[in-house]
Amino acid sequence: MCLGIPGEILSIEDADLRKGQVSFGGVVKEICLAYVPEAEVGDYVIVHAGFALSRIDEEEARQVFEYLAEMERLAEAEEPPA
Repeated sequence: MCLGIPGEILSIEDADLRKGQVSFGGVVKEICLAYVPEAEVGDYVIVHAGFALSRIDEEEARQVFEYLAEMERLAEAEEPPA
Protein backbone atom coordinates (compact mmCIF):
# COMPACT_ATOMS: atom_id res chain seq x y z
CA MET A 1 0.00 0.00 0.00
CA CYS A 2 1.28 3.46 -0.81
CA LEU A 3 0.25 6.88 0.32
CA GLY A 4 -0.29 9.52 -2.34
CA ILE A 5 -0.73 13.17 -1.43
CA PRO A 6 -2.55 15.71 -3.60
CA GLY A 7 -0.69 18.79 -4.76
CA GLU A 8 -1.35 21.67 -7.13
CA ILE A 9 0.93 22.17 -10.12
CA LEU A 10 2.42 25.67 -10.05
CA SER A 11 4.77 25.42 -13.03
CA ILE A 12 5.94 22.88 -15.60
CA GLU A 13 9.31 22.39 -17.26
CA ASP A 14 9.33 20.24 -20.38
CA ALA A 15 12.93 19.08 -20.53
CA ASP A 16 14.34 15.56 -21.02
CA LEU A 17 12.14 14.51 -18.10
CA ARG A 18 8.90 16.47 -17.61
CA LYS A 19 8.86 17.97 -14.12
CA GLY A 20 7.26 20.83 -12.28
CA GLN A 21 6.84 22.75 -9.07
CA VAL A 22 3.95 21.32 -7.02
CA SER A 23 2.47 22.90 -3.88
CA PHE A 24 1.39 20.75 -0.95
CA GLY A 25 -0.46 23.20 1.25
CA GLY A 26 2.26 25.81 0.86
CA VAL A 27 5.25 23.46 0.77
CA VAL A 28 6.60 23.46 -2.80
CA LYS A 29 8.57 20.53 -4.20
CA GLU A 30 9.94 19.61 -7.61
CA ILE A 31 7.97 16.59 -8.86
CA CYS A 32 8.33 14.33 -11.88
CA LEU A 33 5.29 14.78 -14.16
CA ALA A 34 6.27 12.20 -16.81
CA TYR A 35 3.38 9.87 -15.87
CA VAL A 36 0.76 12.62 -16.30
CA PRO A 37 1.55 14.20 -19.68
CA GLU A 38 -1.97 15.67 -19.84
CA ALA A 39 -1.52 17.64 -16.58
CA GLU A 40 -1.34 21.43 -16.80
CA VAL A 41 -0.55 24.31 -14.46
CA GLY A 42 -3.39 24.62 -11.95
CA ASP A 43 -4.26 20.92 -12.04
CA TYR A 44 -4.14 18.75 -8.93
CA VAL A 45 -2.15 15.52 -9.01
CA ILE A 46 -1.63 12.61 -6.62
CA VAL A 47 2.08 12.37 -5.76
CA HIS A 48 4.00 9.45 -4.29
CA ALA A 49 7.77 9.35 -3.79
CA GLY A 50 8.35 12.40 -6.01
CA PHE A 51 6.22 11.17 -8.94
CA ALA A 52 2.80 12.47 -9.95
CA LEU A 53 0.73 9.35 -10.62
CA SER A 54 -2.65 10.72 -11.68
CA ARG A 55 -4.74 13.87 -11.99
CA ILE A 56 -7.63 14.53 -9.63
CA ASP A 57 -10.21 17.28 -9.59
CA GLU A 58 -9.97 20.22 -7.19
CA GLU A 59 -12.91 19.08 -5.05
CA GLU A 60 -11.36 15.67 -4.46
CA ALA A 61 -8.04 17.31 -3.51
CA ARG A 62 -9.77 19.64 -1.04
CA GLN A 63 -11.59 16.69 0.53
CA VAL A 64 -8.27 14.91 1.09
CA PHE A 65 -6.84 18.09 2.68
CA GLU A 66 -9.87 18.20 5.01
CA TYR A 67 -9.34 14.54 6.00
CA LEU A 68 -5.66 15.20 6.75
CA ALA A 69 -6.52 18.25 8.86
CA GLU A 70 -9.11 16.22 10.79
CA MET A 71 -6.57 13.46 11.42
CA GLU A 72 -4.15 16.05 12.78
CA ARG A 73 -6.82 17.52 15.08
CA LEU A 74 -7.71 14.05 16.39
CA ALA A 75 -4.06 13.18 17.01
CA GLU A 76 -3.54 16.42 18.94
CA ALA A 77 -6.66 15.75 21.03
CA GLU A 78 -5.30 12.32 22.01
CA GLU A 79 -1.91 13.62 23.16
CA PRO A 80 -1.54 13.77 26.93
CA PRO A 81 -0.91 17.26 28.35
CA ALA A 82 2.76 18.13 28.86
